[in-house]
Amino acid sequence: MKYDVSVSFRGEDTRDNFTSHLYLALSRKNIQTFIDDQLNRGYEISESLVKAIKASAISVIIFSEDYASSRWCLDELAEILECKKLSFVLPFFYRVDPSDVRNQTGSFGDFSKLEERFEQNSEKPQTWRKGLREAAGLSGFHYRSIRPESELINEVVNHILKRLLEELFRPRDNKSQLVGVESRVEEIESLLSVESKDVYALGIWGIGGIGKTTIARATFDKISRYFEGSCFLENDENAIPGIDLNFRRLSRMKVLIVFDDVTCFSQLESIIGSLDWLMPVSRIIITTRNKQMEALEYHHALERFSRHAFKQNHPDVGYEELSSKAMKYAQGVPLALKVLGCFLYEREKEVWESAINKLQRILHPSILEVLKISYDGLDNKEKNIFLDVACFFQGEDVNLVMKFLNASGFYPKLGRSVLVDKSLIVKSNNNKITMHDLLQELGRDIVSKESNNPGNCSLFSSFNGENKCKGSYLQDPRFTEVKYLHWHGYPLKSLPSNISAKKLVFLEMPNSSIEQLWDGMKRSLCFLKYLIAALNNFGM
Repeated sequence: MKYDVSVSFRGEDTRDNFTSHLYLALSRKNIQTFIDDQLNRGYEISESLVKAIKASAISVIIFSEDYASSRWCLDELAEILECKKLSFVLPFFYRVDPSDVRNQTGSFGDFSKLEERFEQNSEKPQTWRKGLREAAGLSGFHYRSIRPESELINEVVNHILKRLLEELFRPRDNKSQLVGVESRVEEIESLLSVESKDVYALGIWGIGGIGKTTIARATFDKISRYFEGSCFLENDENAIPGIDLNFRRLSRMKVLIVFDDVTCFSQLESIIGSLDWLMPVSRIIITTRNKQMEALEYHHALERFSRHAFKQNHPDVGYEELSSKAMKYAQGVPLALKVLGCFLYEREKEVWESAINKLQRILHPSILEVLKISYDGLDNKEKNIFLDVACFFQGEDVNLVMKFLNASGFYPKLGRSVLVDKSLIVKSNNNKITMHDLLQELGRDIVSKESNNPGNCSLFSSFNGENKCKGSYLQDPRFTEVKYLHWHGYPLKSLPSNISAKKLVFLEMPNSSIEQLWDGMKRSLCFLKYLIAALNNFGM
């Protein structure tokens, strides 16, 4: 849903009073609200309005005295009720009697002027009448001018907030339900003491993949509406410097800030040391790997595993014991449950038994070794794609990554779909290719072990961005196979002769000055700030 709420109203009746006050109150609670405030309307409701209605979790209908005299409003009402299965409809009777709306009496009874326009389409008025009857039968609010509007608006906003929070945890399908998260969120809410007037900072500790970010995000989504300002910083270390200045700006606001995946003590010190700048009743949530956190309880772990292994809440008949054995090695870690479940989905029992036997042969297998079961089930091209993403392309643009993988002969469209199905990589909303940091750790661990055996190395990387590599490293025979070369501030005037122009796919050398790429080819690249160039761009 793009919007939390859309509002249908008769502009001449309520635009400059009740509707504007309601819209302001919703906005103050960070409720994303669509309001069609166009003064000039045609005979047909606009396509953008229809899209907004379909993209709203809640539709508020404000029935006022002249609502039924507007063909636009009546058509909008019909569209809202058509979408009722997708959204919640909340009627509000502003200085009108609900029985007049239901029975089409009073100002809601005379359609004669509108009906004259529909001599050839007599069904239209019938649709309107049916819509008024249906909407008036829904539970809603009635304003009778016997108490301040502000009180009723506050009541309506709180009702909408409660409904939205219920929607947040309502299971939509087997894949999207956050198994075991709601109880954790409630626990964190209690610890945060939202009603207290002190500044609270709460830490969520745990190993990678345990679900820290998921729980922090769910908590943020649930309670952020109660704050004047809110921000979720996802493992963004660059956001920490200068934090004092940011906190000063927030000193007059009730805010909620989440710092996800804080990795070092100096960051924590900077955050905690700045709490005095915040207004009382502000809240800080910090996630980090510095301490252990409980894994999912068994019944929650079984449900999460089953959602991925069987696409339902429980194991298939005959797979109960195998599921229990497989789960034991996942140790209740949500990421491991997900990856292992995806790997075993629609596999024969023999494959399940083989995977479990492989884990049994490892004394006290780590989470990485459990995740590696899924990696081992990939073919060679899929493995190479996984390793390339883990070592080089985490968070990079999907199109760039696909171009590189295609040039490398890895058939990336098929390979990427396999990795996505197995929950090993994800395409984010901003068109970036990402993977969980625990899976990235697995990929780098695999490459590190392969590097100890040069004859079995799928990737070779010595560039750390700080010019600590010695020039002699460039003479390593494996450099003849390099496809991706990144070196921040490359110090030499040319590239080594043993790097093959035919093998190299991408060249990335920010903040470097290279007067020539290969002997006999001179080209000034001193303008480079950020460049990834394919070989054919150099005429090769």
